[in-house]
This record gives sequence, structure tokens and C-alpha cells, in this order.
Amino acid sequence: MQKPDLSLFPAGPGVYLYKDADGHILYIGKAGNLRRRLSSYFHAGASLPVKTRVMLDEARHIDILRTGTEKEALLLEAGLIKKHSPRFNIILRDDKEYLLIRIGRDHPYPKVEIVRRSKHGNKSVGAKLFGPFSSGQAARDTLRLIHKNFPLRRCRDTAFANRTRPCLYHEMGQCLAPCVIPVPPKTYRGILDQVQLLLSGKTRKLVTGIKREMDVASRELHFEKAAALRDQLRSLEKTVERQSVVLDENTDLDIVGQAAVPTGAALGLLLVRGGLLQDGRNFFWPGLAPEDAPDLLDDFLTQYYAQRDAFGESIPPRIVVPRIPESDEESFDALERALSDMRGGPVHIALPCGPDENSLILMAESNARTAAAAAARKQTADRLRRRFQAAKPVRRIEVVDISHISGSNTRAGMAVFEDERPVFKAYRVYNLDADPDAAGKGDDYAALAAWADRRIADAAEQPFPDLLLIDGGKGQLAAVLQVFNATNITTGTGPEAACILASIAKARNGRGGSDRRAGNTADRIFVPGRGKPLNFPPGCPELLYLQRVRDAAHKFAVRQHRKARSAAAFTGKLGGVRGIGPHLTRALYKHFGSLAAMLEAGEQQLAEVPGIGKRRAAAVIAALTAESDAAFGPHREKP
Repeated sequence: MQKPDLSLFPAGPGVYLYKDADGHILYIGKAGNLRRRLSSYFHAGASLPVKTRVMLDEARHIDILRTGTEKEALLLEAGLIKKHSPRFNIILRDDKEYLLIRIGRDHPYPKVEIVRRSKHGNKSVGAKLFGPFSSGQAARDTLRLIHKNFPLRRCRDTAFANRTRPCLYHEMGQCLAPCVIPVPPKTYRGILDQVQLLLSGKTRKLVTGIKREMDVASRELHFEKAAALRDQLRSLEKTVERQSVVLDENTDLDIVGQAAVPTGAALGLLLVRGGLLQDGRNFFWPGLAPEDAPDLLDDFLTQYYAQRDAFGESIPPRIVVPRIPESDEESFDALERALSDMRGGPVHIALPCGPDENSLILMAESNARTAAAAAARKQTADRLRRRFQAAKPVRRIEVVDISHISGSNTRAGMAVFEDERPVFKAYRVYNLDADPDAAGKGDDYAALAAWADRRIADAAEQPFPDLLLIDGGKGQLAAVLQVFNATNITTGTGPEAACILASIAKARNGRGGSDRRAGNTADRIFVPGRGKPLNFPPGCPELLYLQRVRDAAHKFAVRQHRKARSAAAFTGKLGGVRGIGPHLTRALYKHFGSLAAMLEAGEQQLAEVPGIGKRRAAAVIAALTAESDAAFGPHREKP
């Protein structure tokens, strides 16, 4: 974009909009001084982030919207970003997805309830709103704690107006029943004030007040009231104990940690109220480049706190951030002034001060990385859904591999992954030596068919996964599919299917054979009814994930086969005796030292070995006698 005549722009607060040749909005920003802020885009030159330089290349003109104050500029910017979602802005997810706790002001005896801001926007005018909560479960747990310790009404306004006798909650001591009992509004408001202390994070102040009230009741010989306050106090103290004491009790602040992850960028937010770590939230932007980090922090703070203008008490006097880029110092100063107007008191955006705040920054960054990893796993499940055209995300995967040597000690190893993590307790190994169709044949197709029969039999205890993956090509897939069809189990991507059935085969080399070189990222995915493999571009994240799952199953199957082979080599001639495994074989060798000594000892001495008994002893002697007769003849005499 050509540098505009900067003298045409005002020096006051406002919002600027970069637009392309077709008038589409590319980027929206705010400034306390529009002229100075816009000039920084054209004076910084090569020091600008790559994303900003690309935006300037596409931009053709700038529109401005003047405002009276920086607070108005912040709110206008947040509203415009939410409305237009410009391509070069970092968009914060809308707050309507999060829950709040509301204390109304439109009733003599207000109730405490969970609401969504967008749904209850009109009803919330003049009401006290607390939150948003990091999860619906956190909001419900908080409301449950309130009703357990504070006797407030729970019924709807219509039920309250028409009730003729107290409800069960009154009988349980969890409601004052103002619907039918003349409860002084001042008393009810006093309880609401305590609830507000709890929701504002001032739990220690609340506990101190209840202790004082309990002492007064005890001195005045109101022992029932004192006992009720004592029980309330114990419950609240348990809540305080679960909260981490991190700073001085007069400290209210928000901690923002920023983390770069391989799949994008993430922010972690910790809320400290009264020195206690109250709550935390995490935000993730997939695909965001590291050079966009300065814009990320500024855009996040603008949009996050602008959404909280309706409940300014949630804006703390201090917001701690990991860094303040020199290029954005003016923007941060303007943000400070705007947030101060919202809060009705000073708000400072500052770097961490002291080891305690530094450790909180590290905690917020760690939380952000963990949340980003979880979000990336959900994205992989959704990508697999699109690749297989499934009805739901592919979260749980089972993959099976066959391992044997010329058909001996045949084992099917099954690995299980869920949300990109191995579920080791669900791993299974299937011994196929006893199956007449699979044992000793060295036929992978027959072994897979035998495994499929066993897996179907296990379905009652271990339900089918979202994806059942076979290590092999179309032939191996057909062998398993035939068994599923014979038992009338539907596979595929429809909602009625038990699971998706697919196979993963090695990539092809130049001669048309399997390319088994390490690091190959072009393996092929086959599904029934399709001759060609599915479209999994080489090296795409979902294919790499399926390769990782397949490799885990292969290692597991090989390991189980080796264990079986080692056990067979150890048990030797005793391996064919029913009931004699490696453990009892070891016990017999330890006691007698050799097979000849066992045969010499006879059944009675063998039966005395712990775990053998008469039946097993007779079987061992019979097996050793048969082996000896085969080697030396039935009439061989002792020397």
C-alpha cells in the first residue's frame, strides 16, 4: 500500500480499518492517537511482522472512525472485530459459550442462577454477574456450594408467587422460604452479600465475618445459630483449602502466559483474587505463526476485557503479561486507560514482579501448552472424520498386526489409541496357536480371520472403536471383512455401522513392491468397496498419526511373539503337557535340575512340588516316558 498523507488523519482516539481494492476489511485496530499509530506502519518497514507486511501489500485504503475516548475506541474495535471477523485479526471465541452466575436485582428476594450472557442479556441489566467460568461443571459446582451453605431460594418466580407452603429445601435448612414466611429483606440481602464475597474471590474475608458472627451468637447463648454457623464455616474452609495461596491476601490480578506450540499459538489466563488462585482459562489459535505473537497479546487483551464491560468488577487492578513489545507500548498505554474507565479505578498492564509472579507466568504457559495439545488432538479426530467421510469424529482407534515365524507361535497384537494417546490397559494379545485354521500355516489371512472371530466375541466386554485398522493391504482387509459380514456386523461410515474398517499398507517403491524404508510418509489407506486408496496426502498429520498407531501395534505384536517363542524354547518337552507353563517348568527344573532326574523321581516326588499335584505329575511322567521310548525304545534298561 502506498503511504497515505498522514496529516489527513486526526490525532485523537478512534478505530482504523484497512481495506482491500474490493472494500473488504482486512484488519481493524484501535489507537489513542490515530495519526501516530498509522504512521508506525509505514516507518517501521522491514521490522514489521510478516503478517502485517502481507496485509499492507493487499490493502488499498484506510477508513477511520473517531471516538470521544479510548474506552469507546476499545469497545468499538471489539464490536467490529466480532461483527466482521477480518482475516488479519486474531479472533477471540465469543463469550456466549461460557456460563455466568447471576444475582438479580428485579425481585425483593433474588435467586442465584446460572445464565449465558447472550441469552439473558436484557434480564441481566442491573444484575450482578460473576464469571465467566472455565467450564459448565465449574459453574454448577459453585452453585451447588452456594445452595449448600447459604439458604437462598431456588424456585422460579411463578412458583415463588403461587406457593402456599414451604418446600423440601426449607425442611432441609437450605432455604429461608421467603415465599410463605415473612423473611426481612435486610436479612436476605445480608446473605446475598456473603455470596457476592464468595463469588468475588474474597473467601477469607467471608470466613472472618462468619467467625465473628458465630462468636456473637455463642456469647448471646444462641447455640443453634452458632452450631449452624460452625457447620457453614467448616464447609467454606474446605473450599478455601482447595484454593492455592499464591500471593498476599490483598492481591487481585490476572496472569497471562503465552506459549508457542507446533500447531499454532496459545494463551493461558490465571485469575488471582484475594491472593488465591481462583480459576483459569486457556485459548488456542491453530496455525498462528510465531511472528504474530505481539499482535496476539494486544488483540486478546482488547477483546477479552471489552466483553467484560457489563461486569466491570471482573477486571482486576493489575494484569501481568510476559512481555510488552516496544512497538506496542502506545497501544498498551491506551488499553490501560480504557480498562481503567471500565473498571472505575486504575488498571495497570505490567511485566511480572518477583519470583511468585514469574512462577505464575510459567504455570499459565504450561496450562496453555496442555490445552493446545488437547485441542490439536480433537482436530486430528475431526480431520480423520473428513478423510473417511464418517458421521462422527474418529477418536478411538484399534489396530491389529500378526506376528509369527513360519506359522509357529502366532500372535495377534492389538494396540488401542484414543485422542492420540495409547490406552495401554485396552491393549490385547491373541494366541492363535490353538486355532486349527491359523496355527502352523504361516497364513496371515487365516490368522486375521481367526483374530476377527475372537475380536467379535470380545465385543460385549470391549465395544468396537471408531476405526478398526488392519496392518496390511486389500487382501488382509478382505479377510477380516468376510468374517464381519458372515456374523452380520455392519462396518462403514454410516451411523448404524459398528465401526469403520480400513487397512494401512506400505508405500510402493519404483519396482511396485512395498517400500519399507524408515521415514516413508506415503503409506496407503484402503477401505472396503474401493479399489484405490483413500486420499491421504503423503506426510499429512492424520496419515502420520495412523502410521504411528500401526507401528505401535507392530512392536507390540512382535514383542508378544518373541515372549511366546522364548517360553516355548524354555519349556521344551514340558511345553506340550497340559497345565504346565513357564512358571511350573521353572519350579520343576529348580527342584530336580534335569528331565532325567524328573523321570527318575517318579510321580510321587513330582506331586510334592508346589503347584504340580498328582494329576500334573502323572501327565509329566507320561510325556517324559513317551519321549524316552521314542528315543531309545520301550525296553531300554537302566545301566
